Amino acid sequence: MAGGGGGGVTPLGPAPPMWYHRDLSRAAAEELLARAGRDGSFLVRDSESVNGAYALCVLFQKHVHTYRILPDDEGFLAVQTSQGVQPKRFKTLPELVSLYLQPNQGLVTTLLYAVDREETAVTDDRDYSDGEDEKPPLPPRSASTSTPPGPETPTESTLAANGLSTISHEYLKGSYALDLEAVKQGASSLPHLNKTLVASCKRLNGEVDKVLSGLEILSKVFDQQSAFMVTKMIQQSVNQGGDQELENLVTKLAILKDLLSSIEKKALKALQDMSLSSPCSPPPFSMRHSKAIPVQAFEVKLDVYLAELTKIGKSQKYTLSVDVEGGRLVVMKKVKDNQEDWTTFTHDKIRQLIKSQRVQNKLGIVFEKEKDKSQRKDFIFASAKKREAFCQLLQLMKNKHSNQDEPDMISIFIGTWNMGSVPSPKSVASWVLCRGLGKTLDEMTVTIPHDLYVFGSQENSVCDREWVESLRAVLKEQTELDYKPIAVQTLWSIKLAVLVKPEHENRISHVGMSSVKTGIANTLGNKGAVGVSFMFNGTSFGFVNCHLTSGNEKIARRNQNYLDILRLLSLGDKQLSSFDISLRFTHLFWLGDLNYRLDMDIQEILNYINRKEFEPLLKVDQLNLEREKNKVFLRFAEEEISFPPTYRYERGSRDTYVWQKQKATGMRTNVPSWCDRILWKSYPETHIVCNSYGCTDDIVTSDHSPVFGTFEVGVTSQFVSKKGLPKSSEQAYIEFESIEAIVKTASRTKFFIEFYSTCLEEFKKSYENDSQSSDNVNFLRVGWSNKQLTTLKPLLSEIEYLQDQHLLLTVKSVDGYESYGECVLALKSMIGSTAQQFHTYLSHRGEETGNIRGSMRVRVPAERMGTRERLYEWISVDQDETSGPKGKSTMVSRVGHEQSVVRKQLGELGKVNEEGEKNCKEENAARSKQDTPDGESSIGKNSFNNPAYYILEGVPHPSAAELLSSPTSPTAPPVKAPPPSAGARTKPPPAASGPAHSRRTVVAGHPARGVSEESSSEDDGGGATLAGAQGGGIGGTVGSTLNRPPPDFPPPPLPKGALETAAAEAQLSKPRSLYPDLAEVRIPPAGPAGPLVMGDGFRRGAAGALDDQSCSVLQMAKTLSESEFPGQPPRAPSAPPPVRAPTIGILDACRTFPPRNPIPESIAEDMPEEALWGSSSSSLSVGESSVGEWLQRLGLERYEQGLLHNGWDDLEFLSDITEEDLEEAGVLDPAHKQILLESLRQQQQQK
Repeated sequence: MAGGGGGGVTPLGPAPPMWYHRDLSRAAAEELLARAGRDGSFLVRDSESVNGAYALCVLFQKHVHTYRILPDDEGFLAVQTSQGVQPKRFKTLPELVSLYLQPNQGLVTTLLYAVDREETAVTDDRDYSDGEDEKPPLPPRSASTSTPPGPETPTESTLAANGLSTISHEYLKGSYALDLEAVKQGASSLPHLNKTLVASCKRLNGEVDKVLSGLEILSKVFDQQSAFMVTKMIQQSVNQGGDQELENLVTKLAILKDLLSSIEKKALKALQDMSLSSPCSPPPFSMRHSKAIPVQAFEVKLDVYLAELTKIGKSQKYTLSVDVEGGRLVVMKKVKDNQEDWTTFTHDKIRQLIKSQRVQNKLGIVFEKEKDKSQRKDFIFASAKKREAFCQLLQLMKNKHSNQDEPDMISIFIGTWNMGSVPSPKSVASWVLCRGLGKTLDEMTVTIPHDLYVFGSQENSVCDREWVESLRAVLKEQTELDYKPIAVQTLWSIKLAVLVKPEHENRISHVGMSSVKTGIANTLGNKGAVGVSFMFNGTSFGFVNCHLTSGNEKIARRNQNYLDILRLLSLGDKQLSSFDISLRFTHLFWLGDLNYRLDMDIQEILNYINRKEFEPLLKVDQLNLEREKNKVFLRFAEEEISFPPTYRYERGSRDTYVWQKQKATGMRTNVPSWCDRILWKSYPETHIVCNSYGCTDDIVTSDHSPVFGTFEVGVTSQFVSKKGLPKSSEQAYIEFESIEAIVKTASRTKFFIEFYSTCLEEFKKSYENDSQSSDNVNFLRVGWSNKQLTTLKPLLSEIEYLQDQHLLLTVKSVDGYESYGECVLALKSMIGSTAQQFHTYLSHRGEETGNIRGSMRVRVPAERMGTRERLYEWISVDQDETSGPKGKSTMVSRVGHEQSVVRKQLGELGKVNEEGEKNCKEENAARSKQDTPDGESSIGKNSFNNPAYYILEGVPHPSAAELLSSPTSPTAPPVKAPPPSAGARTKPPPAASGPAHSRRTVVAGHPARGVSEESSSEDDGGGATLAGAQGGGIGGTVGSTLNRPPPDFPPPPLPKGALETAAAEAQLSKPRSLYPDLAEVRIPPAGPAGPLVMGDGFRRGAAGALDDQSCSVLQMAKTLSESEFPGQPPRAPSAPPPVRAPTIGILDACRTFPPRNPIPESIAEDMPEEALWGSSSSSLSVGESSVGEWLQRLGLERYEQGLLHNGWDDLEFLSDITEEDLEEAGVLDPAHKQILLESLRQQQQQK
């Protein structure tokens, strides 16, 4: 720790001065100085780049200047100087600072005003409402254990090294003279040296004994003669000591050497002899005991289109039978007279599964009929859960019969449980089988073993060995497999155990373990986190189990716990020390008792729980609220919660919440809450799907219910090139055309970029940025041209290898070598002959610190273009099925929630899964032709010019007004906004993913609570609202959520006429005084003014929340900045062209973000223009683009589920529906049938 020091005077003097802030982050230091606001304000913090060093931060002319203070070999401190300048050395920091308090000492200004740290009293982490003890529990006998021992146990090895060093020094200082005296008197031995050597080798002796004991077992099996000798030696070593102990160690080492060199040959001979005597060898243990999966049958209905109904009558019933072991799918059709007609498809004839995103129980299956010809059939399952079970079984069948040696995909079970300091019940089967409440697995797939099981527990009083054995026993009982423990990490009563299928044991490597204490004063382990990391073949995984501070009101403390764990948990590749653990792994899972509570009256909470209405509760969930503010879990995802709060139940029952407890301090209220959670964060363009997320309802020993989640995760193999290392002519290259970043800093230093990747031999650095500008004192825009950026050479050049690789970037300052922001980019979308644009956010220490964009390409030689389809690519998602030819489908590429890249169009279904080289070239061509305009519009030329993207909390915004105004243009006069037009919509259009998921991040078709750049405007919780309650004015609450990068897909450019009206509206109401400069924004007139259409009635349900249609400063800035340039890049069909767009105001521009009708490109070309752009005269206009909206207009939305369930999911074909069809869909009321049919007839006539 930088604040510490070895004996004598510490670098901080007798007591740490108040201007020393220890491990304060760089960003937090700049914020403190910005608040101080006076030239000469200063503070000292620990350096983020060098252990044991410090950083002196000084404010001058609104910019922060940072000087590194480095210790030399003798422990003296000096400010880092230019080359050739003699540094001034000091024993302590106060001495150094006292010199620079005097003028003309070489700094940019004299140190004048110390910015003192805020002394916070050590708060007690106990929450008396939780029933925690008055004193924290004592740790177990071993405070932190790791089983098996990890690769890094630095404390033990350091102590051992110091111990040996001390023993040797003691001999040379004292005993050496005694031996010398003995030799002078004629002695022939050195007893004191012998004693020293025996003490030095004490640990070695024990290790050798352990190894020999293990070899003894192998010897008894393969080499009886050696086994006798080893046994005899071990017995002798127990009784020997003194002079003979060292000699005995040498003998044992000799035997160990002989055994190690010969045991393999002897074992090979023994096994060869056994194979000759018994030619039919038994199958491996894991295969012998694995449970066979029975044939599973699914009752479905064929989803036919109305054009075909005339030929075949009503929709037909089918049975789909999946034989996983045999590798077959039997499609059986029931025909007349109870006869059956069936077709059998082998696993290799099933080309693709296509999930409908709008109809959750609908699935398309593409079968191979003849070579290069395929047929698609759509089936309606009994429920969405049955569809998922069918897909899982088919994937399992594909995996089982694949000719690939290594898996493309694995399944992971993750569980978290606060055990309440009592042992678990005899059976926890419901936990490992995901049975209970919420999103659970179907009974057909619930017993299929997962590849990895991860168990996190808190307040676990069971010892490690007993806990792991109990978990293995329950898994053995349920799966008939002996799961192998990879690692068990413990901090007091917080435990994390990872177990793996026996067949995967050799695929696990680089196991790491770590723990962080966050209890009282960060010294007690009653709160904190444990972590485990490893590689599964070529994919890195990290798992963190935490127990955060309890107490309803301690939100800030929990947030700080999270940030401390993120920074201090030592996991993963040590080369990635510049990156926090959220960027070190392909997949990071964070689980535990996070202890975030619900901010609502207890009686209201109980009423909602009784009615099973969880959405209002999730809106006041502290974790959700903090995530929306970007305070914690930046860009993590969480599956939708559909189970009741897991805490605080009455023990022995799940019927009653115990929410009051009498304590010495008085009556405490403890509201039911979702304390126990599972979140994850994955690299962009990787495959991960959450298949279940729920809690048990039958494990009642604790006041918490166990929580479970299961995940389907894509993995990569350790790639071995079939063509060897690339020749110079076959070398792939990663080339950058330019990079530009906006960094949240008041510094004006120079920057460089470091590039890290497993596909690079070592990390690479760019040169200094060659462009730099700032429109705001708190932000800096820096740019690197092509000549400043290094061309990177991957180790291997195969496209199959490169499309799985990622590039980590960190933007570092030249003055302090400290990181100002990090990010990760996927190479997959960058492969091609033309450069592709990327755009993502920068973060540092868990906080968003800016964003970065650029242009790059990955050039792959033609000889290395061969690729293959991954198993997880076999299932795709229909994103929008409202219209278009049924033979086509748009497939969602599995883009992670961090990187905005151009989406790929995968083409017609009949041509899916084509051979590698041709497929890859076509994809690249399609991407460069069709998607580049969309990518350009998403990263507009002026996106980064506007500091209104970022607002620093508590710091004035001096130049926002200058940026948004023109000094040469007159100010627009005040104009009143007209009333909302009759056609103004009062409901936001549904997103392409369907109304149910309009506020969720969708990963491979599954909704998840993630915050991403693709969120709608309402996701900017806490942002500024342009249209207030009265209808106008730039005002509202401005929070830290504005420190987010611009969205991936911006709204259409704002018509110039709207700017004038917006400026006038800005004068109608005065905003809050927190950001006075934003209130003074003046926008000049630029052309004829158009009407500013503003609808009211957009309030969200919860009081005090933002409007559904609110427009944040972030989006306003995006719109304004794009309007500065008359020339716009060509637009993809998914964005309405400016010439066709009606004149709209700022609010409308925000309200239509993303573009009003984002129809996928694969079907856009076959649609009429009215359907594409939403003509008001069309019966399928934007106002009624789905069955749900049509029913809502008629007030008959209750029938939506029945219609969708029966396959009536498309407005285009509803005109042919009959009364009988309506009755089958549940419309039994004659009046309602008449209303629906009459409405359809009217729409048909309008066509």
